[in-house]
Amino acid sequence: MLTTAQIERYHYDGYLYPLPALSPQELAECRDGLARYEAWLGKPVNQGDWRWRSAAYVFLPWLDKLVRHPKVLDAVEGVIGPDILVFTSTFFIKEARSPTFAAWHQDATYFGIEPYEHVTAWVALSDASEEAGCMEVVSSKGQPRQMHHAALGLENSINGGGQSVVEAFDHAETEMMAVPAGGFSLHHTLCTHRSAPNRAGHRRVGVGISYIPAHCRLTGTVRMCAPLVRGRDTGGHFDLLPPPEGECHPAAIARHEEAYRRYRANYAEMIEAHDLAFDQLPGAMTPSLDPSVNLVGRAANA
Repeated sequence: MLTTAQIERYHYDGYLYPLPALSPQELAECRDGLARYEAWLGKPVNQGDWRWRSAAYVFLPWLDKLVRHPKVLDAVEGVIGPDILVFTSTFFIKEARSPTFAAWHQDATYFGIEPYEHVTAWVALSDASEEAGCMEVVSSKGQPRQMHHAALGLENSINGGGQSVVEAFDHAETEMMAVPAGGFSLHHTLCTHRSAPNRAGHRRVGVGISYIPAHCRLTGTVRMCAPLVRGRDTGGHFDLLPPPEGECHPAAIARHEEAYRRYRANYAEMIEAHDLAFDQLPGAMTPSLDPSVNLVGRAANA
């Protein structure tokens, strides 16, 4: 469990690290599970269809076990309370000496969750050092706010929309949020962060798990799917997902297809809503990402 001082620090800065989670055996199990998953895909997960990066706990028992890890949930409960849903999870992988990066952004921008209580637990399956391109964060100093973004489709972006903050903000003082393999960090949905390319000789592997209190709701028209991982479903705003029947079980894969379809539709709505909210501001820019052909848009078969 987090201490009072840790909880206060999280709410002031918008982030907290590093925290211990996985034993050496648990870390090995996760790495073995990822290897089996990539063998099933026939390629590295970060080089496949974007859908396979998202919410794979729906059909991977080892990842379902990770999003329910007691040490992770104890820390999450400390900042959002005892009734916890998983909004999504994402594999964030940078190959050794690769150009993959993330521009300055906030997770809240295209999620459409209210209130702003979503927290990401970023679990390191390999060392996420500064050399390997760990997250760089800016303290919110107790006053987080949503900033203007555009989904730019940036080349080599680790984020699906290639999103970036497109307004000026103070990032003169930053902190490199390095996390060792088996550890994790927490960051608030309005925490402004980025990450540099991986200059290290090893693959940087992380799993970002997006947790929300069960009372949170979506602002758009799409009813999404989420597993309840602790406590009670006090809000009833999501269709609850069961644990997978087995690794890549056909029924679980089918549930994932539906969950991902809804995730994609919600994300597209939120791009439109965000642009509408900010397009009247001086200096506002129109995003260049075409929502009809990208991950975040409404493709014909979405």
